[in-house]
Amino acid sequence: MTPFMKSLIARPCYTVRPKATLSEIITLLAEHNIGAVVVENGSGEVHGIISERDIVRHLATEQDLSGWIAQDIMTKKVATVTTKALSSEMMQVMADHNCRHLPILEDGKLVGVVSNKDVMNRTLEKYQDEAEAMRAFINS
Repeated sequence: MTPFMKSLIARPCYTVRPKATLSEIITLLAEHNIGAVVVENGSGEVHGIISERDIVRHLATEQDLSGWIAQDIMTKKVATVTTKALSSEMMQVMADHNCRHLPILEDGKLVGVVSNKDVMNRTLEKYQDEAEAMRAFINS
C-alpha cells in the first residue's frame, strides 16, 4: 500500500445508513466540510454514495424535501477502488465514471474515501518532487 493510500484510509470516513434523512445528510456534509457520504448498513458494505450533486439533482425535480432518505437519492452504482490503486488509476476511474469521490475498499469493505482534490494534490506533489529532483541533478 502506498503512503498516499495509507494517509487516505487514516482519515475519518463519514457514512450514513440507508434510512438517514436528508437533513442528517446535509448536516454531516456541512459539519465536516465534505462533498459526499457513503451509504452503508454498518457492515462496511457500500450500498451507495450521496454527493452534493445528487442532492441538487433531486432538488431540481422535487421541492418537498421532508420525506427524503438516503436510499431514495443515493447513487446506487458506485465506482470504487481498492487499497492497491495508484493515483493515476483513481484519476482514470473518476474520469470514466464522471465522479468526484471514490470509496476505497479492502476485502470488499469500506476503509476510506478519496476525492478528486486528494488525487489532484497528490499528482501536483509528485510533479513538484520530480522537478526538484531534476533541479538537484542538473545543479550537481
